Amino acid sequence: MMKTKTLTLLFFSLLLSSTTAVAFNADPLDYGAKGDGKTLDSPAINAAIEDCASHGGGIVTLSPGHYLSGSIRLKSNIELRLEPGAVIIATEKREAYDKAEVFGAPEYQDGGHTYFHNSLIWAEGQENVSITGRGMIDGQGLTRHDTENAGNVQGGSIGMGDKAIALKQCRNILIRDITIFRGGHFAIIITGCDYANIDNVMIDTNRDGIDIDCCRFTTVSNTKINTPHDDALVLKSSYALKKPLVCENILITNCTVTGFKLGTALDGTYVPETVNWVCGRIKLGTESNGGYRNITISNCTCLYSSGLAFEEVDQGIMENIVVNNISMNHVHHYPIYITTGCRNRGPKERTTVSSARDIQISNVTAIDCDSLSGIQITGMPGHPIQNIRLSNIQLRYRGGVQQQVDRNYPELGNKYPEIAKFLGICPAYGLFARHVDGLYLSNITIQLEKPDARPCFIMDDVKNLHMADIETPEEWIKNNK
Repeated sequence: MMKTKTLTLLFFSLLLSSTTAVAFNADPLDYGAKGDGKTLDSPAINAAIEDCASHGGGIVTLSPGHYLSGSIRLKSNIELRLEPGAVIIATEKREAYDKAEVFGAPEYQDGGHTYFHNSLIWAEGQENVSITGRGMIDGQGLTRHDTENAGNVQGGSIGMGDKAIALKQCRNILIRDITIFRGGHFAIIITGCDYANIDNVMIDTNRDGIDIDCCRFTTVSNTKINTPHDDALVLKSSYALKKPLVCENILITNCTVTGFKLGTALDGTYVPETVNWVCGRIKLGTESNGGYRNITISNCTCLYSSGLAFEEVDQGIMENIVVNNISMNHVHHYPIYITTGCRNRGPKERTTVSSARDIQISNVTAIDCDSLSGIQITGMPGHPIQNIRLSNIQLRYRGGVQQQVDRNYPELGNKYPEIAKFLGICPAYGLFARHVDGLYLSNITIQLEKPDARPCFIMDDVKNLHMADIETPEEWIKNNK
């Protein structure tokens, strides 16, 4: 009996060993890479990836060293692993980047959302792609400027590298543990991708941190993003895939966004940056042809950044948005901004109207808020935003505006949805709501550091307003005499 069991176990052990695939491992150093920071190593890295892919997939591991690189093309079933001490450095040589693809249709989005192949690391139509490890991507040679357009890249001309990681129509993505410094126009952009997981990533960059465009079932967690000159973590729904697609089923949790000077988040000095545009910020928009649905944002910290911005201006939807447990300090422009507009950046034959409904924001504390604007919730005439709930929110504004502001605050209309550039000082320092049907406010505390001549609240064309447990500075003074 014992002998039979032993033979049976041996048989199954041999069967398991014969059917279990062993991952193919490739080291770019074996394919000619030098890792000296001088030799262009992307041809060797791509050769390692191709060899790995020819074996059905596996791991391409960069050992400690500095790998000067142009475009790196990821393939299905490949993990690009950066060991601690491994640094991929984007070269400044334009010819080292792949040619931009031909878009072949009218562009209703920026070039950065249109072209992907001329990025530092890119993939299109692949699955099971991973970028992992404690190493770094340094986009030293990437441009942060909006240089891509039909005139200089479409038709297969040489592209200028402007994105650190760009993934288009991929499935099952993992980006974990890496650091990105100077990520160019976008440190990470994923467009039309399903089942992506971005976890424990550190980004200190000079434009956008992470853009999630027309994606589904995506999670961003435990990630720190420092973007002193643009948005940190952005959901978009552009026309880059030549049709409107909803960005949906997205979870953002346990993240920190900041607007410190470039590099000072990485070196730990955390020097505040002063800008006149935006810095940091978690945002939905502005590209919003399809819109946003089923979005959860929780347990995030925002320092020296602009506030939450939810912007639907391109004929899409914005619905079922839940925000919970947000801490903000030194808030630029506004703490919370929810708006719809009619920029309508898309095909002229579309007849839909931008809409927003069912948005719930709770447990938010924001101190040292800009006096420019309080919370803004603004729909369009005849098309109100519907069912907005704000609860358990504590805001402390700088205040200090010495005179009343004209209550005829401009409508957003077809303008770019940015308060500081196009709308100016808000006539209410606490909350301004217009064209809203169903506004529920509960347990809201608003404080001022300096007296302000404006009213705390202005409600204009607001129906079904419900307010409970609201404490304004006047109420606070009355209750604490």
